[in-house]
Amino acid sequence: MIDDPMDRIAAALERMSPAPLAAPDFSEASAFVWHTAPDRLEPVAKVSRVDIALLLGVERSRDTLLTNTAQFAAGLPANNALLWGARGMGKSSLVKAVHGALQADFPALKMVELQREDLPSVGRLLNLLRGSSERFILFCDDLSFGHDDAHYKSLKAVLDGGIEGRPENVVLYATSNRRHLMPRDMIENERGSAINPAEAVEEKVSLSDRFGLWLGFHPCDQDQYLAMIRGYCDAHGVKISDEDLRAEAIEWQATRGSRSGRVAWQFFTDLAGRRGVALS
Repeated sequence: MIDDPMDRIAAALERMSPAPLAAPDFSEASAFVWHTAPDRLEPVAKVSRVDIALLLGVERSRDTLLTNTAQFAAGLPANNALLWGARGMGKSSLVKAVHGALQADFPALKMVELQREDLPSVGRLLNLLRGSSERFILFCDDLSFGHDDAHYKSLKAVLDGGIEGRPENVVLYATSNRRHLMPRDMIENERGSAINPAEAVEEKVSLSDRFGLWLGFHPCDQDQYLAMIRGYCDAHGVKISDEDLRAEAIEWQATRGSRSGRVAWQFFTDLAGRRGVALS
């Protein structure tokens, strides 16, 4: 029996507190998604990705990220990476493809997807991963910050690690349409209206400087666009002549008003459906 009121309060709080989150069995899957409320790592049975050989027009970024990831998987020093640039040019596809390409040689290399809105919980996630024998690519897709968005401060726990340091078995790969992770007009507005213009934006803009690798993605030209579609056709057994592919693909691109790897895949999906070819 507990007589002391403070002891009773402490016992009640202990009963109300959730049990410490147990690390999952990382052998269940090669990739996981981090969820909060409650905290948990959900295994992904099948990762949605394309073969790395089908990612055309990004060869330099592909080779750089592949080398960096192989170093990390082998227990060697590696950098956090920011993949930035034109939308639809394969930034997130490359991260997933690189992970898939290395799975056979490095089965202990795991990928954990972290949503931008869950960044405040990243400290709890890192504590969960820190003691594991596996190595983790922490993947944050479509990362950007608004004017009053303080989530970027949580990201520093991954990039700088605070007093504990970033776990040796974790590396962060993030994708963004913006090189500095915030809109250029916000940068200019803060510079023009602040008492000290340099300090007004330094904290947010310098966040991207903490990534050791910057990999830029730029719009593709027409030849690259057509080569992407031809690669998809050959890989999935869709038969079409070069003349018909060129005419149909250019018409598709014109109706979309843009040309990118995403548009190429969308055209190919439509083409495969019309030709009666199932995509596994």
